[in-house]
Amino acid sequence: MHTWQFSLAGGFSQVTLDRGVDFAALAGLDQKLWVALACPVEGVEFDPHTLALLDGDGDGRIRAPELLAAIEWTLARLSSPDELLAGSPALPLAAIDTTQPAGATLEAAARRVLREMGREGDSALDLDSALGAAELLAGKPLNGDGVVMPASTGDVALQALIETAIAAGFGTIDRSGEPGLAADGLGAFQTAAEAVLAWRAAATPEPAASAAAVAAVDAVGARVDDFFARCALARFDARAEAALNREEGAWLALAARDLSIDTDEIRSFPLARVTAGGDLPLTGSLNPAWAGAVATLASDAITPLLGARASLAEADWRSLLAQLEAYRTWSAGNPYPALDGASDADLQSAVTASQRAAMDLLIAADLELAPAYDALTDLVRLIRLRRDLAGFCRNFVNFQDFYGAETAASFQCGTLFIDQRSCSLCLRVADAGKHVALAGLAGAYLAYCNLSRPGGESMQIVAAVTDGDAENLLVGRNGIFYDRAGRDWDATITRIVDNPISVRQAFWNPYRKVARFIEEQVAKRAASADSAAADKLQTTVVTLPAEAAAPPAVGAPPPPARRIDVGTVAALGVALGSIGTAFGYFLKTIADIKAWQFPLAIAGILLAISGPAMILAWLKLRRRNIAPLLDASGWAVNGRALVNVPFGATLTTLATLPVGASLGGDKYAVKGSSSGRLAVLIFIVWWGYAFLSDQGYLQALLAR
Repeated sequence: MHTWQFSLAGGFSQVTLDRGVDFAALAGLDQKLWVALACPVEGVEFDPHTLALLDGDGDGRIRAPELLAAIEWTLARLSSPDELLAGSPALPLAAIDTTQPAGATLEAAARRVLREMGREGDSALDLDSALGAAELLAGKPLNGDGVVMPASTGDVALQALIETAIAAGFGTIDRSGEPGLAADGLGAFQTAAEAVLAWRAAATPEPAASAAAVAAVDAVGARVDDFFARCALARFDARAEAALNREEGAWLALAARDLSIDTDEIRSFPLARVTAGGDLPLTGSLNPAWAGAVATLASDAITPLLGARASLAEADWRSLLAQLEAYRTWSAGNPYPALDGASDADLQSAVTASQRAAMDLLIAADLELAPAYDALTDLVRLIRLRRDLAGFCRNFVNFQDFYGAETAASFQCGTLFIDQRSCSLCLRVADAGKHVALAGLAGAYLAYCNLSRPGGESMQIVAAVTDGDAENLLVGRNGIFYDRAGRDWDATITRIVDNPISVRQAFWNPYRKVARFIEEQVAKRAASADSAAADKLQTTVVTLPAEAAAPPAVGAPPPPARRIDVGTVAALGVALGSIGTAFGYFLKTIADIKAWQFPLAIAGILLAISGPAMILAWLKLRRRNIAPLLDASGWAVNGRALVNVPFGATLTTLATLPVGASLGGDKYAVKGSSSGRLAVLIFIVWWGYAFLSDQGYLQALLAR
């Protein structure tokens, strides 16, 4: 039975993964002891190709069973579990377990790559070389994926078959990125070819019309019908001819603007000049917006079906439409219209036994390279997993990278510099509004920021502020964010979740709130008084001249005298009596306090005010953990991951002067005096005298 080692970090026991045998036995470790059970692929600072390998089902999340499967696959191909601790991008050939068939295949593939690169003497294969060999094989016409392209063969007949099948929609994208034909596509194409040949043999003879003729008529048919309808109306009543050709006003309005031949206004005009029972000219005096479409109509439909001519009569137009209708009815029975462009000879060639056999041999030749490509793919996979598995486990099974403070954890996306501090506990956020609902339970002070870079790149993060104070952290403050690649981003705080940062900050919070409240009230009162004074001045300026000019009223009664409300007087008396009683009690209490006890009394008052806030902050700081923060980002954290005050001080560092730096004076600072120091000295001397006198020590000393 494997003997596990654990260490305390973040307030709970975390398994130690420092030995290769630990990874080999990881499947037997109770998953209740894992730090995380799942994490998202997005927003994790790790090699995305390795994350894709670990995400076995491709659903965007990596779960514990998928990680265990990757470890099992990797260890089955390595000579020792300790190879997982190497973390190097190069795979030594000696690290491959050649006693197993899978390992022997990989070792042979690695030696073949080195031999093709002229490095037979090398004892290790790096990731870039393996990737290059895999990409080189994938780019070849025959690359082991069972998809053949026209370039995969020199046989002209097979090339034509593959091209016809691809054009008809039976193709598949090859590993190289080019279209090709696989075995299932070949079978479907041959089945379709047989069906089309049978239909063509059983159907009535194909009409003279063609798909090109149908397309040409459909493009301009509505305008031709419109032209002949106008000519019929002109034949019915000659007075309508001018209106049917558009009134002169329509031409004048059109001529007054900048013209383009293909505008909608010109396209709405008749195809040609309307006359009573006239024919449609196919060249010459045509509406220029439709000249190209009429030329295509003449070449693809009229000439093949009616013969060459300079104009089209209405009767011939109706005959042309009838022939096309017969073609439409005939082509509707085609079981695979996509093969309309294929000739009978091409389709016959596709279904012959010899062509089938030749295609089967070509696809088989391609599939013969599948083991070589699979070996290269597995070789790349083994190099990546050998390099990255241990590091990923230190961010999943335990949080060694996070609590070890030697390297950043995979969920830390960079460092935010703002307000003379740097915050390294920063996570990517997809939607701050949804994230904050759960992340607020972390008990940490959180600052959500929008990030942007020149060129339009943007990102959202949340930064946990775990040291210092929050007095100057406000929505709208700007800072700089450096991602893990060292790129700088402009950062702006958009939302704040206010939680205690330290007990020291909690001590001063009540006084800061009172001071802020007083400042706000004073500002409001001052603004209100200023506004009232301005209004009064304006009223005086307006009304005083009018009152001076008005004659005094004769016999006007004097204003009534105000009455004194007895109830108001009584209420004022009660209030003043209560205030006096309270003030007297306060004076009596002060009088009972001895002189040397005054500092202690003041300290007690301060503790009475700040104590509750400090206790609350202490309780919250004891529970501060990043589990809700990670859960809101898609992780499944398997317990609390506490961030205590000492550890928080390492995640948020405050600005300090370098060791040995000198600090010069501020020439613009307010000049001080020694009166403050003198007052403190006098207070200390007075307090000492009062205390010694009250306790009788001073008298005893003088009596000696």
